[in-house]
Order: sequence, then structure tokens, then C-alpha cells
Amino acid sequence: MKPNSGTLVINIMNGGKAEAYEGVYQCTARNERGAAISNNIVIRPSRSPLWTKEKLEPNQVREGDSLVLHCRPPVGLPPPIIFWMDNAFQRLPQSERVSQGLNGDLYFSNVQPEDTREDYICYARFNHTQTIQQKQPISVKVFSTKPVTERQPILLTPTGSTSTKVELRGNVLLLECIAAGLPTPVIHWIKEGGELPANRTFFENFKKTLKIIDVSEADSGNYKCIARNILGSAHHVISVTVKAAPYWITAPRNLVLSPGEDGTLICRANGNPKPNISWLANGVPIAIAPEDPSRKVDGDTIIFSHVQERSSAVYQCNASNEYGYLLANAFVNVLAEPPRILTPANKLYQVIADSPALLDCAYFGSPKPEIEWFKGVKGSILRGSEYVFHDNGTLEIPVAQKDSTGTYTCVARNELGKIQNEVQLEVKDPTMIIKQPEYKVIQRYGQVSFECIIKHDSTLLPTVIWLKDNDELPDDERFLVGKDNLTIMNVTDKDDGTYTCIVNTTLDSVSASAVLTVVAAPPTPAIIYARPNPPFDLELTGQLERSVELSWIPGDENNSPITNFVIEYEDGLHEPGVWNYQTEVPGTQTTVQLKLSPYVNYSFRVIAVNEIGRSQPSEPSEQYLTKSANPDENPSNVQGIGSEPDNLVITWESLKGFQSNGPGLQYKVSWRQKDVDDEWTSVIVANVSKYIVSGTPTFVPYEIKVQALNDLGYAPEPSEVIGHSGEDLPMVAPGNVQVHVINSTLAKVHWDPVPLKTVRGHLQGYKVYYWKVQSLSRRSRRHVEKKILTFRGNKTFGMLPGLEPYSSYKLNVRVVNGKGEGPASPDKVFKTPEGVPSSPSFLKITNPTLDSLTLEWGSPTHPNGVLTSYILKFQPINNTHELGPLVEIRIPANESSLILKNLNYSTRYKFYFNAQTSVGSGNQITEEAVTIMDEAMASRQVDIATQGWFIGLMCAVALLILILLIVCFIRRNKGGKYPVKEKEDAHADPEIQPMKEDDGTFGEYSDAEDHKPLKKGSRTPSDRTVKKEDSDDSLVDYGEGVNGQFNEDGSFIGQYSGKKEKEPAEGNESSEAPSPVNAMNSFV
Repeated sequence: MKPNSGTLVINIMNGGKAEAYEGVYQCTARNERGAAISNNIVIRPSRSPLWTKEKLEPNQVREGDSLVLHCRPPVGLPPPIIFWMDNAFQRLPQSERVSQGLNGDLYFSNVQPEDTREDYICYARFNHTQTIQQKQPISVKVFSTKPVTERQPILLTPTGSTSTKVELRGNVLLLECIAAGLPTPVIHWIKEGGELPANRTFFENFKKTLKIIDVSEADSGNYKCIARNILGSAHHVISVTVKAAPYWITAPRNLVLSPGEDGTLICRANGNPKPNISWLANGVPIAIAPEDPSRKVDGDTIIFSHVQERSSAVYQCNASNEYGYLLANAFVNVLAEPPRILTPANKLYQVIADSPALLDCAYFGSPKPEIEWFKGVKGSILRGSEYVFHDNGTLEIPVAQKDSTGTYTCVARNELGKIQNEVQLEVKDPTMIIKQPEYKVIQRYGQVSFECIIKHDSTLLPTVIWLKDNDELPDDERFLVGKDNLTIMNVTDKDDGTYTCIVNTTLDSVSASAVLTVVAAPPTPAIIYARPNPPFDLELTGQLERSVELSWIPGDENNSPITNFVIEYEDGLHEPGVWNYQTEVPGTQTTVQLKLSPYVNYSFRVIAVNEIGRSQPSEPSEQYLTKSANPDENPSNVQGIGSEPDNLVITWESLKGFQSNGPGLQYKVSWRQKDVDDEWTSVIVANVSKYIVSGTPTFVPYEIKVQALNDLGYAPEPSEVIGHSGEDLPMVAPGNVQVHVINSTLAKVHWDPVPLKTVRGHLQGYKVYYWKVQSLSRRSRRHVEKKILTFRGNKTFGMLPGLEPYSSYKLNVRVVNGKGEGPASPDKVFKTPEGVPSSPSFLKITNPTLDSLTLEWGSPTHPNGVLTSYILKFQPINNTHELGPLVEIRIPANESSLILKNLNYSTRYKFYFNAQTSVGSGNQITEEAVTIMDEAMASRQVDIATQGWFIGLMCAVALLILILLIVCFIRRNKGGKYPVKEKEDAHADPEIQPMKEDDGTFGEYSDAEDHKPLKKGSRTPSDRTVKKEDSDDSLVDYGEGVNGQFNEDGSFIGQYSGKKEKEPAEGNESSEAPSPVNAMNSFV
């Protein structure tokens, strides 16, 4: 063993046999506080045995037949790597037809003449011993027969139709299927009843091997391989079971307690099969370890109560099953130590103003000390939102100011003492660049200077660094760095870039950047590129009724050619002051023929455009008023919709501005009833966009058209549109309403559609109103709450979900159009059948005796039918929380209590109770109770409260507490340096939870997992959270509109789920965690 170390070195380089050291090793570290042990370490020597000699007969195979060449390598440790080669040490080529199996054999799906050779050699490479063993060469001779017979696939491996495979969680799963056949079969893989896992599935060996990495329990199942060619297929099903070596859910952690405190060690692991948990103390099984009255083992938990210093020990938790084991050490250290502060005294902290300041107060002590902070020698305790107090003792000032400078005192105290430490805080002014470098453009061979003037705290020493393009300045004497500037002499093109000034102090850093652009020194004045000047001298020629020619003279293009001209117009008659786009022409063109509209007072202007931008608009041309004409177009978006049952509202979009083509714009509105031999009725209205036709029949179709006209005449004949007069409420109710009850919570309703003529509007659907009248089990009425479901279109049926079992309902149906609902059909009564009841409203267990318990219960809140009986199941629970045999009793429905006799004394029982109707059993509730030890104990527990001395003692204690409260109240009103109330509130220890004494009594418990007996309270972490487990079922909206919607066929899709009571002896839950494997060392 190495000196000052626990490392064991085994060296056989100078002689000795490895076999002599084969075995299982375990390390134990021990001192006066306890003993820790390591995992088992297995040492086995590697082996590379020779091939057994065997006589190999030549293989004579007919062309097209299958062939398997067996390797059968010697068993080595670790197993060898198999490969096939020829005499020239060249690997034999493999393909979909010829491939090596996982067992090392060489498989031929069908042989070909080229497979004839005498040097098929199997090699086994033992990596650990760095040796290769060779099998004797195998000879294969293929003889041809004409014709070659094609064959459908058969599986060479695995054999049969099914097989099984067991793999461990976290390992790689390898499944193999190799088939014979001609033509060569192709392999496909599927998982029955599921999908192959994405991102973890791989195919190898020409898809003959399915590889799934990092397998879990979810990968268990049946995997089918299918071999297929043109003649048929063959398949094999491999049933995969994923087992698991133990893995941690909660590994035990070291525990530091002070004398008299309570605590727990928790060791939880999972695996398949479920691992067995065992405890050791200082390496010795806890059952035979020295007794400790403060220690109690409860399955996977050790509970410590009122520990003493002698309770210190190292505990080991061992979780094991047939596939492996876990071992973890946890040191329970019982210490009684006064506080110690580990932060150096008078430590100096320096921060920049307006930044956070963190003042450390690292401490140690047992019990855990309470920490308080003060500012100054006689300052008061620090509190308030301007400070943050961390659990490790650190004081945080989120925004430190100049007045935060000073001395801060940290005080740590527990029951054994008190200690304090002072630290210093200095708040510095921030560093600022008050004059930053500026953008510069410099001619080549000139000189440029960047300024960087700073302001900083007088106690800090700044350093200034200049960078070029975020890198160091070039090593060139032309760069001169001054106190507050950078100068570059004889500037060249390569000096172009970004220059950054960085100012650093020990506490902060600031920077500023500027760009340097180097340009050539021009021999002549630089060319100026700019937008073109505006065109001028606009002229109108060739004026016609619908066109005119516009010409202009371009302005100066300013060294950038004009690419195009944009022509705009103004309508001085309809929209004065508004310029609109007319057209654009290429920059080489200075005249354009413009199309005009009638009755418009035109002015034109021209804008020139080059690569730099657009010029200013030219001066407007002279005005040109075109002659009036008939309108060219009619209004758009013509509609006819009634707002009342006896009218038709015709609307349209009016023509805009110059679309009128002349003065006196009006509209001719025409209409006639469709499918009736009527004449058109017309009216001419002013320039509006709506006309109302009164006195129409209810909801009939009309042909409508709107034509524009002005003082010169009409526009072209308009197209016709179809509108409808106003709707009215439907006249009749749906008939022949029938209800088919599907189950206790669902019904289907049918009705006959109403005649479309009676709808008197656009049919939107049907509404079903339904409500519960009464419960058939209680014969009691309640407030009627009507529910509504809407079914779109001409539906004749719908589903009613969410009904209550064993109840009487009524419903009616109404047709709906755009105006509203029609009359209701006669109310239809239907009843829902019985369902299973809810759980009993309560279960109380009273009057415990030596061998009996009294059970009382309340009937279910929702019986959902006629109760037939109650079912009571119960079983005893022993000290290790194992459940005994289950007893079942059927109780008449009219009973509400039961005395259970012939029970074992001082025994805990668990009860499961539910109600039944003719349909079945409802949810169960559970309780636990304990029979008493003996009658005398029960008598003493009752009589002590009536003894005079006991009553006097309780009065004295109450008086003493009252006096203490008065004294504390007086001291609090006087004030003080260390207010007790605030200190207790600020440092309340959520870690300490009271233990419930086992006094033989019992009560009502709520157990989320029925298979786990109730345990005593235990120490919980301070950051524990309570998670509310609730199941909020929501009803799928089956209807439409406000109340929901059905599918197109009237059906619905939904699932109702609730929490189901677990069976009495259900297995523990599992969760995933990394699973270590046993260590394996091997050597030569």
C-alpha cells in the first residue's frame, strides 16, 4: 500500500502469477469517529486460450444454397473480437448476401461460384493480452446446377418463430436476424405496438442487426424482424425485457447535528427487480452493530432522535439486486462547537459606486449559528430592502453608494457562544471618459490624433490601452501614445480602421471607439456626386379629350446620370393640393403622352431620379380642364341585406373624385324579386351609398343592380347581384324529438329538420336545451341550471355529454337563423341509468380495545344509483411496514357503523372502504388504526387527566408562561439592541419539526400512496416545497358558439380520467437515475 494513502498496488512485473491475486477486494478507512468502506473491487486475470485442434471437412455446397461457417472461438476474458480473413491477411468482403453474425459465425444467404476458396480463416483478437489466435482454414467448394432454384426466405438465426432477450438498463441492445434465400432477402425491423425510439436506433451489418443505445424500461416489448424477397417473407419475434441494476433516487448524505437535535438519513434506490436496502454502521450490519438508543431504522430511512456526541458514526447504505449493487457512505457527525468566523478580520472590500457590494462572513458552528450584521461600532442591526442576507452569512448591498463606506460588523451566535468580526467597505467613484475619440477622415501621408481624456477616483490608478480593430497597435514608431491621446504620423492606407481607448482600474473598465478613414490626396478638386436638379420649362401640347403631350427640360444631373423621370398630377377640381403618381419614363426621354380622364382640372410636375436620389419636384405645368363625359364605371361591392323582416337594404361603394367624369353624379338603384315574373323597380338617388326598400316579404331573394349617371348620361349597364330581404324568427319547432341514452353520462338526441320555408332566414343550426330535473336516488329537486349545445348546419342529431347518473332530465330543441331562435319543441323527459357511486363521505375508527375497533361511515355524496352494499377490506401492518393477509367483508347498504372483533392486540390495521351499486364499486377511501396494548394502559391514559395533582401542575405551568410573556412584552416596548421577536422571525429554523409521540392513539390520516403505512414526522429540508396533486377534469366542448361545438358528424371525442385508488399491495414507484456498475480490474 502506498505511504500516506489508501491505494493498494499489486506489481507482478518482477515475477509472480496474476491468478494468485484473483478475488474481491474492499477498502476500509477508520478513525475514532467511525469507519467507511469502498465498493467491492473484483480482480480477475485476463485469459487468451488457444483454439482446440479439430479436423475440418471441406464444405461442398450447391449454388444458391445457404451456408454457415462456424467460428466457435475459445472463451477468453475479456471476450475476443472476431473477424474473418484469408491467407494473405486480407479481410473477406461482406455484403447483404455474406456477413458475420454477432456470435462470430460467417453466414451466406446463398452461395455463388465466386465463394469457392480454401482459406476462410476465423481470427480471435484478445486486446488485453495483445494476442491473436487463428482457427484452421475452412474450405468451401460451390458446384453449379442448372437452372438455379430460387427460394423464399428462411431465418438462419435466430431459429424458430420467437425468442427472448434480456438487457440491462443503460446498456446497448443488439438484436440480430440473418436469413437465407434467393434472391438475397432484405431485412426490415418493427416494434409491435409502438415505434422504434428516435435518435437512439441504428442499423448495422446491412440492417441485419438492430442497435438501440441507452435502453430503458420503456424499450421492453416485442421486436419483429421481417426477411423478404420476391418469393415471400419470413419473420421472427424477439421479446425484449429490460432489467435494471440498482440506481439512486436519493443517496444518503452527510449529516451534521448538534447534541439533542433530530435528523434522518434517507437511502432510496430503484431497479428491476426492486433492490433490497440494507444498512451498515461503521462497516458492520446495523442489526449486530452496537446499539444506539437515538437511532431507529425504518426501511430505507434511519431516524435519529435526541442525538448525543457518541452517536457519531459512518453509515453505509447497500442497495442490491441480482444485477448489481450500490454502496454509499454517509457520515453522521454530532458536534457541539461554538461559532467560528472564517473570514479574515478587517478584510477590505472596494467597489464602484452604484454597483453591488458583497461582504463575506464565512462561519462554522454546531448548532448552526445565527448571523447578524451591524454598521459602525455602535450601529443598530441592519434590516430593510436595501440589504440582502445570504444563507452563507454574506451581506449584499445591491446598490452601494458613497455613504455606504464604513466598518461593518458580523456577529455569529449559537447556544455555546458568540463571536464577531469586522470588515471594511470603500465605495469609489466610477471611471469615465469625458472626451471620447471622434470619427476622422484624413488624407494619405497626413497626421491624425485621437483624444481620450478621463476622470477617475483619486485613490485608483488607471491604465490606458489603445487598440486597433480590437487588437494591439502595430509595432511602428509612427504611433505615438500620449497621456490622453493617440497620434499617428505619416498616415498610410493600412492605418484605416477602428481605434479603441480602454481605461482599466483595479475595480472597473470603460472604453470608447472611433473610426479612421484614409483617403487619397486628390491632385484636383474632388468630384461631387449629388441628386439631380429639378426639371424645368414644362409644356403641354396636343390637348385632346382623353390625352395630352407633356415635355420638359432636364436639370443638371450632378455627375450621376439620370435614370428615370417620375410624372405626378394634381386634380384642382376634386382634390386640390394632393399630388398623385401618373407614370414614369426612362432618363433619356423628355416627352410623354399622358392618358386623361374626363372632368378633371389637371396640373403636372416632373421629378428626376439618379443613383444618389430624387430631385426636388419641378414647378407645376399649366392647368388643363378636360371635358365632361358619361361615367365609365359603376359602383362596386353592391349588396342587398334586410335589417328588418319587411325591408331590403341596398348598399354600394360610391365612385371617387374624377371617376364621376362630370358634374351631377347620381345613382340609379333597381331591384326585383327573383324567380317571380316582376318588372324592375328603379329609383334615382343622390351621391349616397345606401337605399332602403320597404314593404318586402320576409326573407325572399332579390335581383339588384346600381348604375352611375351624371349630367351627360348613364354609365354602362351594371351587372346584377342577388340579395335577400330581412329575416324573421323561425315559425315552427323541430318535431319527433327522440333521446337514446348511451350510458350513465352520455345521451344522443335526434330530431326531424324543420321545413326550410318556415326558417324565414339563413339556417344557422339547432340548439338543444337540457337540464336536470331531479336525482332518482334522493328524490330531491334543486335549482334548475339549463345547458345549451349548438349544432351548426342542417344537423338532425347531437350528443349530450356530462350527464349525472341515475337522474331525470328534460330537453327541447329549437331551430336558429340569423334573427334568433324559433319556438321550442315539447319537453322530452329521459332518465340516465345507474353508475358507480362516489367514495363514502367519511370513515372514522373509534373505541379501540384489545381486540376490536368500531368503524363509522357516511354514505356517498353522489350515490349515482341505489346502494346495494358496502365493501370493507382490511389487513394488518407489521413493524417493518409489510402488509399482512387481506380480509374482505360485505356490509348491507342501510348500515352506518360496524364493530370489528377478534383483532390482534397492539396491531396497526389498514382499512379500504367503498360503496357498491348494481353497476359496480366506487372509489375507496382508506384509514389506519391501532388496537391498544392492554386495558390498564387505556385506563391510565384516561384517568391521569382527572387527577388533582395533574390539574395543579398544568395551572402552575400556565401561570409561569403568562409571567414570561408579560416580561417579554415590557422589554420589547423598551427597545434594545437585539430585539428577540425580530431575531426569532428572521432566523426561524424550518429544519426542526416536532415528532409525534407514539402514545397508542390513532386518528384519521390521508395517504396518497395506500401501500405505504403512515410514518412519523421527520426532518425536512429548509427549501422543501409542497406540491399540490389535483386532477382537474374538463368537459370537452361538444357544441358550438358560446356553449361548445360538435364534430361534423355529431360525434365527440373526449376522455374522462380521475384518480383511482391503488390496490392494497401495489409496488413502489420508480424513477430514473445513473446506475453505477461493479468495478472490474484485470491485468496480465
